[in-house]
Amino acid sequence: MNGNNTVKVIAVSGGKGGIGKSNVSVNLAVGLAKLGRSVMLLDADLGMANIDIMLGIQPEYDLQHVISGQCTLEEVIFDGPFGIKVIPASTGIGKMADLSVEEQGNIIRAFDDIPLDIDVLIIDTAAGISNSVINFTKSAQEIFVVVCDEPASITDAYSLIKVLNVEHGIKSFQILPNMVKDSDHGKKLFRKLVNVTDIYLDVSLGLLGSIPMDEKLRAAVRNQSAVVEAYPHCAASIAFQQVVKRVDETPAPASSTGYMQFFIEKIARGDSSSRESAK
Repeated sequence: MNGNNTVKVIAVSGGKGGIGKSNVSVNLAVGLAKLGRSVMLLDADLGMANIDIMLGIQPEYDLQHVISGQCTLEEVIFDGPFGIKVIPASTGIGKMADLSVEEQGNIIRAFDDIPLDIDVLIIDTAAGISNSVINFTKSAQEIFVVVCDEPASITDAYSLIKVLNVEHGIKSFQILPNMVKDSDHGKKLFRKLVNVTDIYLDVSLGLLGSIPMDEKLRAAVRNQSAVVEAYPHCAASIAFQQVVKRVDETPAPASSTGYMQFFIEKIARGDSSSRESAK
């Protein structure tokens, strides 16, 4: 990967499973690619990966083969819709969910050997606040926290933000309410989270937009495609397009945080603190 290219690195997380986080990652990636951006999507849910399933692709290799030395990172990349580059992880491989920080760093370090210039790297993290989730999330320039209107989702989103803020000094987060009735519902959900963080944390939360409940989105998932590709005019697609436009119009930082080398170094430095946060 060209070290002189400023890459916008986005982590999509949320704390809780089942909130549509991976669906958000896929549609952001495809939406940005439709705008002409060069996008790479990294499935960082190392033990319970599903990006390849969501896109209806069965890759021959994934990250477990990179770690074992069976192939290079470049060899596991497959082309998704609109030319997005997808790096698949493993499904049902318990040891992949418990990689050491060094092994996680080796994955990211392998990016330097990929002869690609990309504009955006989207990292779809696992659920929870494990060592892996914290390391991948805190190493991004922008953190998108997906949340839905369930007490457990709000609690887990707050827990993720708290760990990243208190233990790692991160203060800026973008919130994306998912599966809401309408934009007003999304704003109310956002305010619920802000009302808590304003009292207990030193953070700034931004409302990225909101994604409504939509049968077309469910149909797209069943058909293993992104809703912005399969049903570009439905309510969910329009909402995603608005989010994508906002993301695209936000420039990548001009500082060294835009470079993959900084991303790698930040992963490597997270050893002791990330282990504590996982306890």
